[in-house]
Amino acid sequence: LSICSRTVEPLEYYRRFLKENCRPDGRELGEFRTTTVNIGKCLCSITTADGSALVKLGNTTVICGVKAELAAPAVDSANKGYIVPNVELPSLCAERFRSGPPGEEAQAASQFIADVIENSQMIVKEDLCIANGKLAWVLYCDIICLDYDGNLLDASVFALLAALKNVQLPLVTINEETGLSEVNLKQKNPLIIRKHPVATSFAIFDDTLLIVDPTAEEEDLATGTVTIVTDEEGRLCSVHKPGGSPLTGAKLQDCITRAITRHKEIKKLIDKVIKSITPK
Repeated sequence: LSICSRTVEPLEYYRRFLKENCRPDGRELGEFRTTTVNIGKCLCSITTADGSALVKLGNTTVICGVKAELAAPAVDSANKGYIVPNVELPSLCAERFRSGPPGEEAQAASQFIADVIENSQMIVKEDLCIANGKLAWVLYCDIICLDYDGNLLDASVFALLAALKNVQLPLVTINEETGLSEVNLKQKNPLIIRKHPVATSFAIFDDTLLIVDPTAEEEDLATGTVTIVTDEEGRLCSVHKPGGSPLTGAKLQDCITRAITRHKEIKKLIDKVIKSITPK
């Protein structure tokens, strides 16, 4: 298979591999790229964040920083805090992105992350309330892609989860006499993570063939994509399918089954990293 055919006829080039149940990078159709995660103090990059993580999925590299601030709860949600996710795709991560306001892909990714947080109940907003109607935590979750080579959503959800697992919030009380908040930086508690959502993305080739963890090139050649989000109980939290080829019920079930397996792999990886950085 010559490089020329990959440049001139990339889809035909891919089809010749897919017929043999493999891909140009040597992976099987259901095989993920090497996945690594660094959490918190393993990162020198975001010293100002209350929690941070760097995730690599093959060449795709995503960093997440979580910043916690205090604010008054909304009038109609007096017992809830806020979670504000934001995905950035700067021009440095790939030629396809431009500097300036968030593009369509970045906005769609931010909305996807917000939906995952809401649907999975990974963080219950009531847990972020300090004093009903008076004070609550706001978690600003900035997810920045440093190198884009496909499958942004899987890497972003993983980086978000890893960064949130690393957050330590100081004890905050309200002085009854003055009505002012008092922050005790010496007494910190981890954030309550109630669920651990993991995303698993697939590209659909020629309307029927499913490949997991697509590269940017594979995404461009695919006739559609689908992302399945599950939690540790195997519960389906989200199915994200932005148009493209339809999926049969059987194919969708295949995706869900693979996503549940992937969840176990990611959970094991994150637990191992957290254990390695936890003081003995």
